[in-house]
Amino acid sequence: MIPEPFVQELLARVDVVDVVGRYVQLRKGGANLLGLCPFHNEKSPSFTVSPTKQFYHCFGCGAHGSAISFLMEHTGASFPEAVRSLAASVGMVVPEENRSPAQRAASQRRKEEVSRHQQILDTAHAHYQRGLKASPAAISYLKQRGLSGSIAARFGLGWTGGDRRGLAAVFPHYEDPLLVESGLVIEAEDGRRYDRFRERIMFPIRNTRGNIIGFGGRLIAKGEPKYLNSPETAVFSKGRELYGLWEARAAVRTEGCVLVVEGYMDVVGLAQQGIEHAVATLGTATTPEHVQKLLRLSNKVVFSFDGDKAGRRAAWRALQVCLPLLRDDASIRFLFLPQEHDPDSYVREFGAEAFRASLAEADPLSRFMLDELASHHAMDEAEGRAACVHEAKPLLALMPAGTLRMQIEREFARLVKLTPEELAGMLEAAPETPPHAAAHDARQGEPDYAEPPGFMDMPSEGFVPAEPWENPPGEPARGAQRTQQRSRAVTPMAKRLLRLLLAHPELVDRLGDQQLEILEQGPHLILVRDLIALAHTSGARHVGALLQAADPAQELTQVLNSLSTELLEQEDLPDPWAEWNDALHRIELETIKAEQSELIAGGLRDDASRLRYQELTRRLALLNSAATR
Repeated sequence: MIPEPFVQELLARVDVVDVVGRYVQLRKGGANLLGLCPFHNEKSPSFTVSPTKQFYHCFGCGAHGSAISFLMEHTGASFPEAVRSLAASVGMVVPEENRSPAQRAASQRRKEEVSRHQQILDTAHAHYQRGLKASPAAISYLKQRGLSGSIAARFGLGWTGGDRRGLAAVFPHYEDPLLVESGLVIEAEDGRRYDRFRERIMFPIRNTRGNIIGFGGRLIAKGEPKYLNSPETAVFSKGRELYGLWEARAAVRTEGCVLVVEGYMDVVGLAQQGIEHAVATLGTATTPEHVQKLLRLSNKVVFSFDGDKAGRRAAWRALQVCLPLLRDDASIRFLFLPQEHDPDSYVREFGAEAFRASLAEADPLSRFMLDELASHHAMDEAEGRAACVHEAKPLLALMPAGTLRMQIEREFARLVKLTPEELAGMLEAAPETPPHAAAHDARQGEPDYAEPPGFMDMPSEGFVPAEPWENPPGEPARGAQRTQQRSRAVTPMAKRLLRLLLAHPELVDRLGDQQLEILEQGPHLILVRDLIALAHTSGARHVGALLQAADPAQELTQVLNSLSTELLEQEDLPDPWAEWNDALHRIELETIKAEQSELIAGGLRDDASRLRYQELTRRLALLNSAATR
């Protein structure tokens, strides 16, 4: 583990402009620098880098973060690798947190194991590639499928041969346990060993850094299973990986879209026809990890499924996985090809332009969801519509609060002949939560932090009204209950304070006990308190450092991401401390008035309440007097 104080010291010494400038041509644009976004294809620059606040943001695709996150997203480096690269550039040495000798030894063993796995997979891959060049039958098969030698080379395709122990040719120590652990060799109960993959075209599976982590193999003759994947290993997990992701990364940025298909041959066949932004799941149903990875890659995802019943069932399962991860700035669509075609056969028969035309007409998630729900029921009957509502409740409950959910609920209300208000009341009263939703219900039971009625409800001059903030990408709604699903409201005053702290983290060094006590009194100020704690514990003293230190799973992080974008076009305040004091002064005034109102409503029946009312009146007079000086 790299100590957090070191990360903050590093971010204080590196310049995000220098880091981004190594990969992106930047030009001056007011107080910031502008360039073409490296994360998606664009003709006009929407990628902005702030030298004073030390972060970047793309107004086109939403890419956002610090110097560290830029290296991770752009180069595929891991967090430790990005930190070490930046540290080396400014002459810093990365320390390691104090660990016991046993922990250090275990870490070293893990690194050596991964390195050894990598060497074994690379050696096997080279063997398979040589095998393909020497196999007329395998080459003939690929040509029959319309694949050229250049495409086979680009995707690193290979051939195993039919030898039961073919890998012994490159692994003289065939009894090495790592051959079994890496998934290349199977050991029978009687101890005999043989190659897992035989008589198969081999498709290397790479991680986001381009390293081979596993293989998929396809038989070219009759037999079962037609497709065979590497088993789960120390470096490979089918539920988290996508075939072709490494090869498609540039095309996804160019197209502004990632296409998800079901097979390796679909990915390779589409690439042969110039459609290079496709990836495939590895013989498993779509998982939340898949969707999270896809949405990090692009804000437009199109799932392509066969048009038969099995294909539509798979699409419906994928839709359910997507629901908790929906965002207002992301588009998820579903393409259904004719029943007799998969993407590979379709593009070979009709051509790339016909496939692109079909792709452009893919159904949005909302349409597929509503059409599929309606197809299950007799929508011309009251009973059918009621059953449709019953089926839809758990699906709607999975969706995070936001504009997209609101739009889908309104369309569904029209479909079942209810008003939006009637549907909302039914969802609040008794939402049906599917069993698997409980796993996503990470925040169930969390208190509602909406502010008291009327408390600070008049926006300050120059500040926009309160708005709900979406749940973090990849994180489901707060709970199954609709009332628990809405995101915590950020009031105008809380937003004012958050914006001040984000732009001027050094303010936390001047906060006294009295101001902290004032902040503790407002339940609507919990995110402000969270940000103060983050700045204190991390030592972050600019926007980029705060964004890096924030936990991606916390709601505060998403609020900061949204607010930091606003800061790009905001001039620095001449006296942020005076602005902060003015905001705290208003909060205390409103807090006193709210407590006085409660005391009056209670009738001031006892001496204690009357005494408290008098104390509050004196404090109010003192504050008003100070404000007029």
